[in-house]
Amino acid sequence: MSNYAGALSTLEIHLDAIARNYLLLTKKLKTGADCAAVVKADAYGLGAAAVAPALFAQGCRHFFVAHFDEAAALRPVLPEKDAVIYVLNGPWGAEPRDFIAGGFVPILNSLSDIAHWSAAAKADNRRHPALLHLDTGMNRLGLSAKEAESLSRDKSALLSLDIRYIMSHLACADEPDHPKNREQLALFRRLTDALSMPCRYSFANSAGIFLGPDYHFDLARPGCALYGIRPQDKGPNPMQGTVTLKGRILQVRMIDISSTVGYGASYKAVAPANCATVSVGYADGYLRSHTGRGAVVIGGQKCPVIGRVSMDTIIVDTTALNIQPAAGDWAEIIGPAQGVDEVAEQAGTIGYEILTSLGKRYKRSYTGG
Repeated sequence: MSNYAGALSTLEIHLDAIARNYLLLTKKLKTGADCAAVVKADAYGLGAAAVAPALFAQGCRHFFVAHFDEAAALRPVLPEKDAVIYVLNGPWGAEPRDFIAGGFVPILNSLSDIAHWSAAAKADNRRHPALLHLDTGMNRLGLSAKEAESLSRDKSALLSLDIRYIMSHLACADEPDHPKNREQLALFRRLTDALSMPCRYSFANSAGIFLGPDYHFDLARPGCALYGIRPQDKGPNPMQGTVTLKGRILQVRMIDISSTVGYGASYKAVAPANCATVSVGYADGYLRSHTGRGAVVIGGQKCPVIGRVSMDTIIVDTTALNIQPAAGDWAEIIGPAQGVDEVAEQAGTIGYEILTSLGKRYKRSYTGG
């Protein structure tokens, strides 16, 4: 008999796999380069409060988040003396004294960021730590080449600051042969040479690590690869999967030829079929774009999603299974049989969106911590 009291969906996060991914990335780096961890967006949806300490245990000492509030939430689980937390979106969202009190290091992305942080340092009569971000081709955040060149001619705005690293961000590193990679590298070298500051450099993201030692500099900042997402488009994925996501089968039924399934009657059966309703929907991060394209794994075999993805459920065709499932059985959404990148491809998106969209209704558990 089915366990009606059991969880309707489960998300198992494998901390040991995240740790192994981190160690693999550190081994790819050139001698002397450090490896940070990007744990923004709650560690890509997997829970920074559990992920960051697991990475700290493997020797990680540099952690990047996007917002001040993410830094504040992370601080209680990391030793302030040994773990540095950097805020990618800069000194926004809190007063400078709150950044300093938490030991958070902002990334300065603009001349106004520099002026704001420098004024705070002068008011405190001490040099405040920061990273300086140069835009080398993303046109998202960071000083433009003209601004960086102007700053190199007059660095007085930086005198009150302790610039720990100068950084930039690669736009096309997931495509190893893209000419943008070399263009950005050359510009980064030219701008940092012009600035000629006594600090270290940070350039490579996850994919950038795989571009080779020219891109490694002093500190790499991997994110997606830590969580099992394929870092580059070509070749097999060297990273281990880090999540197993399952949904409970709520009901099974047979449908006749010409029967329709789901909202809008958008799917019509061309033959009698066996179907199962699974307790995962777009409110849980199983995207509506999986409609007609997604699949789950039941009994080791893939079963296609039919009809539209609903808020709380999906319907899958189980006709091809040798043994038909029963209510209470499990369907694997993400796991060994189909990783996050494959699930993302089914939805026409990327693994980042899949992980960061995972809802709050899953019963979460952590293994290998």
